[in-house]
Amino acid sequence: MSQKIFITGSADGLGSLAAQALAKKGHRVTLHARNAQRAQDAEKACPGADEALVADLSSLEETKQLADELNNKGPWDAIIHNAGVMRSGPIFATNTLAPYVLACLVQPPPKRLVFLSSMLHQGGDPSLRDIQNCGYGDSKLHNTMMAFAFAKRYGPKGVTVTSLDPGWVPTKMGGAGATGDIQASVKSYVSLAEGTAQGAGGQHWYHQGKKSFHQGAADVQAQEKLLKELESISGVSIPA
Repeated sequence: MSQKIFITGSADGLGSLAAQALAKKGHRVTLHARNAQRAQDAEKACPGADEALVADLSSLEETKQLADELNNKGPWDAIIHNAGVMRSGPIFATNTLAPYVLACLVQPPPKRLVFLSSMLHQGGDPSLRDIQNCGYGDSKLHNTMMAFAFAKRYGPKGVTVTSLDPGWVPTKMGGAGATGDIQASVKSYVSLAEGTAQGAGGQHWYHQGKKSFHQGAADVQAQEKLLKELESISGVSIPA
């Protein structure tokens, strides 16, 4: 059965590969890129996709506009918060704030919601000091925290929310020396998007099963502190 799936940051890397795999299976995939040129690149790489939406996720205004666009085109079966920057650029705005804002504003929430984490979240700072100047590992810990926090809120509404570690794989971000299995990572995206990953709700996922995670991510007080700070910064709150 064809499903409607949106993947942020799907111009290249795992986002693009997952989009291609899902489109080949007959799903209605909508791509995303930060500018028009990259949107063209995304559509060229995945000609089976419905379209590519453009929004710079480092911009709060553009992220809110993207949420409006998604609401106009919804409802969605799955949204994968895949976009991220690692070594330079607006890490907090792109990696932490944007997925929070989209997860709050896209309503009704999709049946499945995936937050991209990383093995590097294990080095993140659970104290949440100065989150707007966070590093990559911190932002991935934020993503894991958000996945658990949204799972508590959206789970009772029938939404499956998962934190996903795609592994260290040879993409532009991972680098040519990465030793992970990229096809296994793509398979994780596909199974979580389709809803065939059994028991994934409220879990930190790796390939086709649960994985251990930084225990700070499960700290409910830390989760709530993060959500309150993001609400204060963005002016966006989680729907009741």
